[in-house]
Amino acid sequence: MSVQFGVIGGGVMGEALLSRLLARKIYAPEAVVVSDPQPERRDYLQENYHVHVTGDNRQAVAASEALLLAVKPQVLDKVVSDLSPHGQGVGGSSLVLSILAGVPLKRLEPAFAGQPVIRVMPNTPSIVGAGMTALAPGQGVTEAQRELAKRIFASVGEVVEVSESLMDAVTGVSGSGPAYVALFIEALADGGVAAGLPRNVASQLALQTVLGTAQLLQDSGLHPGQLKDRVTSPGGTTIAGVATLEKLGFRSATLEAVKAAYQRSQELGRDS
Repeated sequence: MSVQFGVIGGGVMGEALLSRLLARKIYAPEAVVVSDPQPERRDYLQENYHVHVTGDNRQAVAASEALLLAVKPQVLDKVVSDLSPHGQGVGGSSLVLSILAGVPLKRLEPAFAGQPVIRVMPNTPSIVGAGMTALAPGQGVTEAQRELAKRIFASVGEVVEVSESLMDAVTGVSGSGPAYVALFIEALADGGVAAGLPRNVASQLALQTVLGTAQLLQDSGLHPGQLKDRVTSPGGTTIAGVATLEKLGFRSATLEAVKAAYQRSQELGRDS
């Protein structure tokens, strides 16, 4: 079987996607090649996933269907230079899927001239198959290639398509959002400890409460405000807590955090 799916960069996110693609039989191991500069990493990926591995990025670029760029943004220029030492183009023909944070299409498309490119923003929960991914297709991407990209990233969670102009906003919400949620869970558990709960119990209560609430909202289709209203009985404990959160600016602080991440993403994009 010829190689259909190539990966440049076998790190955490590359492995997360690889493992789910293989588990869901979207690609067979023999149809995948992963390029990584570290021999020990290549050995690990080959032993655990039985895919082809290489230290030569050109073998990954030769994939017939799709190429995943999963390197750090700061090494993109070196990767492209290695692939096209004389500046004549990388030479591949497959769909390029870039998960390089902050690297815009205007930089990616010239580097892979003649190839369709989709800019992708997955988030950390993709590692456990519960991610949120946004896709921004570049010029010349066909409907079939859009569907291929959606099928690939649906293996690690949910997928939406947006225009590239919205990718900085996506970064502020789902890209940076796991940190906000983790911070809230930590604070919720700390509150339980302050109220007298053992740390392990408080942590379990906080984590499952957030997990269960998200699941309930997703399954029920309720607006978050509706669920909040159902939990807050007149004169009860929850409305007292909600009132304190409002007094201390919880909602406003969250909104401003998203805006700050969005603005920083814009700055990084301009520097690319």
